[in-house]
Amino acid sequence: MIKIGLTGSIGMGKSTASQMFRDMGIPVHCADKAVHDLMAPGGKAVDQVAEIFPTAKAIDEDGKAYIDRNKLAPLVLNAPLALKKLEEILHPLVREDSMQYLANAKKLGHKMVIFDIPLLFEKGRDKDMDKIICISAPEDVQRERVLARKNMTEEKFQQILSKQVPDAEKRTRSDIIIESHHGMDAMREDVKKVIAQFDKKKAQLNHKGKPPQP
Repeated sequence: MIKIGLTGSIGMGKSTASQMFRDMGIPVHCADKAVHDLMAPGGKAVDQVAEIFPTAKAIDEDGKAYIDRNKLAPLVLNAPLALKKLEEILHPLVREDSMQYLANAKKLGHKMVIFDIPLLFEKGRDKDMDKIICISAPEDVQRERVLARKNMTEEKFQQILSKQVPDAEKRTRSDIIIESHHGMDAMREDVKKVIAQFDKKKAQLNHKGKPPQP
């Protein structure tokens, strides 16, 4: 099975690309969704996070505890030690969830899985992947997209960027780059080409018994 890491800085179009892969029948594990589920009612991380950040704990209408992300965010914003404690809880659980997803995909006969991980390089998850795709766009396009978001400010934007590997470095360290600023149709065609490329490599692997040279 080919494990493909999908990444990209904020506002680059990674989520759009991720959905395109899903629409074309490729299983996609989303790290952000995993985090959301872990802190939702019944989530594996609720008790651990609540123990460190008790004011972020909330109760839903069914009486189940969950972590209110709006209350949690200010507790870790500009607080490196607090953020580190949160990550020490969440990252192993997200990795565990992704490995279970991979195992399930294998059982279903899939030969390719996309791992949508915003902080792929930052957290060293690139080492787990066979190939890496970077979704990218010019800086001015990125800025326009991000600042158009609700409740986004220049300060928040810069804070987020400061925690991410620069786009130029992501591009250098990736195997494939998909540009997202040429329109949805062009991006969709690029996604199709990527799938076809890896389908071809799978066929070569099955035929020769070893992966093709890059």
